[in-house]
Amino acid sequence: MSKRILFFCFSILVSSTFFAQRERVDYLPTFDKRPLHYGFYLGLNQNDFKLNLKESSITDANITVESTTGFNVGLIADLRLHKNLNLRLEPGLMSNSKNIIFNHLNGSSNPQDSIREVSSTYLHVPLVFKFSTDRYKNFRPYLLAGVSYDYNFSSNEDNQDDNSAGQFRMKTNNFMYEVGVGVDFYLYYFKFSPSIRGVFAMNNEIKYDDDPNSRWTAPVNFMGTRGIFINFAFE
Repeated sequence: MSKRILFFCFSILVSSTFFAQRERVDYLPTFDKRPLHYGFYLGLNQNDFKLNLKESSITDANITVESTTGFNVGLIADLRLHKNLNLRLEPGLMSNSKNIIFNHLNGSSNPQDSIREVSSTYLHVPLVFKFSTDRYKNFRPYLLAGVSYDYNFSSNEDNQDDNSAGQFRMKTNNFMYEVGVGVDFYLYYFKFSPSIRGVFAMNNEIKYDDDPNSRWTAPVNFMGTRGIFINFAFE
């Protein structure tokens, strides 16, 4: 993610923490005693692919990924299990795009062979545990850990065309694990919770071409999402 975006988000976290430490009135004193509460979140993401190549018939295979910043939006259902432990379901939509560059095809007769643009929209459904410290005045740090399911609306998995026809295909159903850190800020009317988390694929997401010697997919042993999410939750 660009340095400007990260610096902006870090500034929000620091300034909000400073405000919470100075605040003398405890807002929403009974909020965390609710057995169940709801909210929503907005955020940014930057996803690319973890690539692992294998020996194949394609000599000198070289693949790189260029990513861009995408957006997240979703809902929150939070179940209180203990005063310091909550279980959260956070279904939402996530969008991003990436360019996959096949450097070993740069000299091909068709320049379009060396690049595939992958624009994806996902149904992203995380189930995470939230481990919180005790509340101090109007803020409360926490850690996140859990798993998520991604349904890729743009996968093209069932498309009969493959890379020889210009179609790069990904699997529709994917599974991730997530870890993160954040802070709850208790405001007058609601709780504001910025967080940053890493998301990592557990399964291989690439849909291989039918040709076992495909110049695009034959060199790939594993291709899985890895990304950074910055979410702003309102509960």
